[in-house]
Formats: sequence, C-alpha cells, structure tokens
Amino acid sequence: MPTQTLVTYEVADVRTTGGPAASYARITLDGPRRNALSAALLDQLGAALDRAAHDDVRAVVLAANGPAFCSGADLTEALADGMASAARRLADVLRALLALPRPVVARVHGPVRAGGIGLVAACDVAISTDAVTYAFTEARLGLAPSVISLAVLPRMTPRAASRTFLSGAPFPAAEAARHGLVTSAVPADRLDAEVADVLAGLAAGDPQGLAATKALLNADALARFDRHVDDAVATSAALFASEPARAAMERLLSR
Repeated sequence: MPTQTLVTYEVADVRTTGGPAASYARITLDGPRRNALSAALLDQLGAALDRAAHDDVRAVVLAANGPAFCSGADLTEALADGMASAARRLADVLRALLALPRPVVARVHGPVRAGGIGLVAACDVAISTDAVTYAFTEARLGLAPSVISLAVLPRMTPRAASRTFLSGAPFPAAEAARHGLVTSAVPADRLDAEVADVLAGLAAGDPQGLAATKALLNADALARFDRHVDDAVATSAALFASEPARAAMERLLSR
C-alpha cells in the first residue's frame, strides 16, 4: 500500500525586484486531524528538512494546509503506541529546524496547539495571521510541554512562558508576538505578502553568510537543547503513559 503523503515539498523562485535570483523550499504539512504530529508526519517532515539542507535553496518556508497549522501530538497514536518514539522524533525535527543551514520562515495561517508551537518556535522567522490563536494545552491533559520547551523557552520571556504554559489558555497572535514567540502578526490578506517580503530580504544574503549567522544566533539554544533533550524525551514519554494523562486524552477524544 502506497505511503500517504503528509508533507509536501516544492521549490519556487523568490520574488524580488531587481535583486539576485534565488529559490526557496516550501514544506507544507498536509496530514489528518488538523496536522497532528503523528510518527509518519514527523518522519516525512524530517526527510523534507534534510532535503532542504542539501538543495540549492536560499531559505525554507514551513506552511500547512487545512483549517489549522498544527494541533500538536497525535493523541490517538499516543494512546495506542505511547509517546517515547514520537517524542524522540519531535525532538529530532525541532533540532533539525534549529540547525538547518538555511533560514526557516513559518507561515502560520491557522490555530496552533501544543507540539505545533514547538515547530513555530524552532523557525527563525514566524509570520502569523492576527486571527490565529495559540495554546500550550499540555497541563490541562496531565502533561507538560517538555520537548517543545527546548525550542520555545529561548524565544519567550520567562513570565510569558509561565503564564501560558501553566494556564493552557488560548492566546492571540498579537500576544504571541509580544511574547517573542512569533515575529509578527498580520491580517490574513497580508500573510503571503509579508512572507514574500521576508524571503526577498533573505535572498539578498550570501548562502555562507546566512548559514554562519543562523549558527551564531542558535548556538546557545542548540547547546541547551543537546544538554536537556534526553531528559525532556523521557519526561514526555512518562507523562503520556501516566493514568491521569491517558484518562484526560480519552475524555478529549470521546467528545
């Protein structure tokens, strides 16, 4: 049986006005359950990022199809199979985003929850529509944003992280921008133009200069990531396997 395509990859030209010609890779999440982070989707996303690292592209855009950008972990899969393998896969993807020798721009068109916020945080630039909401829903399910904290905490202010992690309440894109989680929040009809402007700016950079500058920017985050990733993966797996979390996930899925 053919493997379902959950992540698409295409190369397109950057639109510039008189600047140097350049291409970018567009990686698009296109999975079921509002782009839930299943093992298969994470594997395909990891493969797409590896391809972008070796393609002759100046930058990468991470986008999504459907009503949501990403709903977080695939809870159906987590209940059936546990989270140890998926937590490691998610950690690998987040690290790949941070370490990719190409700038990554998140194009966020719809709601983002839990693990999906980790993807946004790991990107170098994140452009969101102003109607989008974000929520770290983990604590309400007996969980914690363990793995994604490795990408999120270097972006957000400590007070903002405390409030949003602990409450689990949705917050708007404008607040996400104030917290440092996203770069800017724009009207929906300006989203693609804003992303195009970012890409045009990146196209003016030399590939070596962009890679070296990104490495400089993310050096501390990657060092912290590598120190704590094993503990974060173990914590995530243990929490997902706990009775309180399993009961909460079952209640949520039965609605």
